[in-house]
Amino acid sequence: MTTTETAAAPPSPGTRSPRRTQGGEAALAWAFLTPSIVVFALFLAYPLGRTVYLSMHGNDIIGRPNRFVGFSHFAEMASPEFVKVLTTTLLFTIGTVVPGVVGALAIVLLLEGVIRGQRFLRGAFALPFAFSVASASVIFVVFYSPGNSVLNGILYRLGLDQVPWLTSQDMALWSVCITTVWMNLGYGVLVLAAGIGSIPKEINEAARIDGATGVRLARDVTVPMLGPQLFFLIVISTINALQSFGQIHILTRGGPSGSTTTLVYSIFEDAFAYSTSDFGRASAQALVLLLVVLVCTAVQFGVIERKVHYA
Repeated sequence: MTTTETAAAPPSPGTRSPRRTQGGEAALAWAFLTPSIVVFALFLAYPLGRTVYLSMHGNDIIGRPNRFVGFSHFAEMASPEFVKVLTTTLLFTIGTVVPGVVGALAIVLLLEGVIRGQRFLRGAFALPFAFSVASASVIFVVFYSPGNSVLNGILYRLGLDQVPWLTSQDMALWSVCITTVWMNLGYGVLVLAAGIGSIPKEINEAARIDGATGVRLARDVTVPMLGPQLFFLIVISTINALQSFGQIHILTRGGPSGSTTTLVYSIFEDAFAYSTSDFGRASAQALVLLLVVLVCTAVQFGVIERKVHYA
């Protein structure tokens, strides 16, 4: 028998052809992927497509799209009012992410010097993470209340002037920032404490042998080794700050005079508050929010991640 005849011989009955094997594997792969694809389509692709559709349409009194308006909703965002909303969002994000990450890092580094009761102190500092947004906001309503404010009571005892925490345009946003930092501080402590626990002891022992202690040990060894956890915390904190709603709604409802109206709260006001049902304008702002989140995340991955040391 020649070589050509051998190559053209049909496969034996006990073997499967490569085409049948590949077809079976592809069918099995699609069977496993189908539930994920359905969930993706229902809860991500369809809502995103619907948001794009609504952003280009006007609405009737009950929110049903009734006319095509193109990009007019996006053109309206060049107004000073929307620029103020974006500025407030930026200030709120900076005022919560920076103190939250730095505060959590400082607490974790200080706790490393505590020999006894370290676990108890970590749990105490992480306790705010157990509070819901509504519960924490109600607590700070009592702290900030102009009539019987706990904080103003302390200031009065000290002989200092009272502060209009939530009624002043200059103070309201920073008061909400303080509340948000307190709420998220526990999560940051948990993440960074876990990161410190994963640092090999040999590294710290070698650094101490070389004379690195205290601030120098934290600056040259601990903080660089916490790079992945710090990067994760910065990204997550930024996204959470851009999406914050509950504490703003409970504490200030976007006031006074819009001084605490962030992009998310502006979306809520256009879509649901005051029975406006302006879903077209709200959808356009939601797309802007999505773009802001994507840009911030891309910048952080492009700039900060390059300096992260992965062990």
